Amino acid sequence: MIKIRKAVFPVAGLGSRFLPATKAQPKEMLPIVDKPLIQYAVEEAVAAGVTEMVFITGRNKRAIEDHFDKAYELETELEAAGKAALLDLVRNVIPKNVNCIYIRQPAPLGLGHAVLCARPVVGNEPFAVLLADDFMDAAAGTKPVLAQMTDIFSREGHSILAVQDVPRSDTRQYGIVSATSYKDGLEEVNAIVEKPQPDVAPSTLAVVGRYVLTGRIFDYLENIGQGAGGEIQLTDGIAALMRDQKVLAYRYDGQRYDCGSKLGYLKATVAMGLKHAETGAGFAEFMKSMQK
Repeated sequence: MIKIRKAVFPVAGLGSRFLPATKAQPKEMLPIVDKPLIQYAVEEAVAAGVTEMVFITGRNKRAIEDHFDKAYELETELEAAGKAALLDLVRNVIPKNVNCIYIRQPAPLGLGHAVLCARPVVGNEPFAVLLADDFMDAAAGTKPVLAQMTDIFSREGHSILAVQDVPRSDTRQYGIVSATSYKDGLEEVNAIVEKPQPDVAPSTLAVVGRYVLTGRIFDYLENIGQGAGGEIQLTDGIAALMRDQKVLAYRYDGQRYDCGSKLGYLKATVAMGLKHAETGAGFAEFMKSMQK
């Protein structure tokens, strides 16, 4: 059984859709209730058995490193104040058996380039890619989305893309696949196109921010050159990989919130606020009062 030990988090983007909030802090550090987006994504990777978190960073992303680092002064103050619960919370932002590795992306050359930056650490191993602003919420009693995908990979051994149907008018925002039935609810990808216009999109099945990829993807990312927007597109690398290996599409079990958009971020905040043990009941009452 092949285990996925490494996950790549491309976090070098500017977060321009959330300016001015992201002028001095990464968009991945925007909180959903009391945890930043990046922590939710890391927790999802941990739940899938990942032990090496590879962050592809850029300028003004130091807050991500600090968040997962030890906070000596804060811990000392909490300990002195006898705030044991908060101290435990701060000390366990990430499990002790998990390593964080930070690689600087030298220029904003696209998602494919960001993933390629991880090659010196990942090598030829299969690995996961998580986009933190695609917030994935699995129902109670259901495995997190990445764990669903790594379970499938351990059985099938093929690269897997998380997909969902989107309105045809939105195809220009996603990588879009055409796929045919494979087995066990999976589909085999026959074609993948980056951000096609609605009138030429091969389907409305969109790739969203979770991938499990074989190490062969790096060979193709090194050689495909620039694609849409003058960037190295992960979509183009996957299209090239498909010439030699199967790529599967998986309609995951869970709810996705596009936290790269203001509306999606607000929806995620409301959904998690209602679920949160500390805020759920009071927030539900507030929401009811707003409807009067």
